[in-house]
Amino acid sequence: MLVSIEIMLLSITLIFLINSIIYNDNFGQLAALFIIALAGAESAIGLSILIVYYRLNGVISLTNNNVSKFN
Repeated sequence: MLVSIEIMLLSITLIFLINSIIYNDNFGQLAALFIIALAGAESAIGLSILIVYYRLNGVISLTNNNVSKFN
C-alpha cells in the first residue's frame, strides 16, 4: 500500500512540474519539492514501522500471519 502512495505522489509531482513549464511559473517547482520531501518523510516512517515490527516479532514473514480468518 505504501508503494501505491509513492507512485501517486510522484505522478502529482510530475503534473506540477509539467504545468510549471507550460505556464512559466515557479510555484509548480516549489510544490514539487514540497511533495518530494513529504514522500521522503512518508518512506522514513514506513521503514521505521517495519523495523519496530521486526524488533518485536524477530521475523518479517507473511506466513506467520493468520490470513485464513478473512476467507
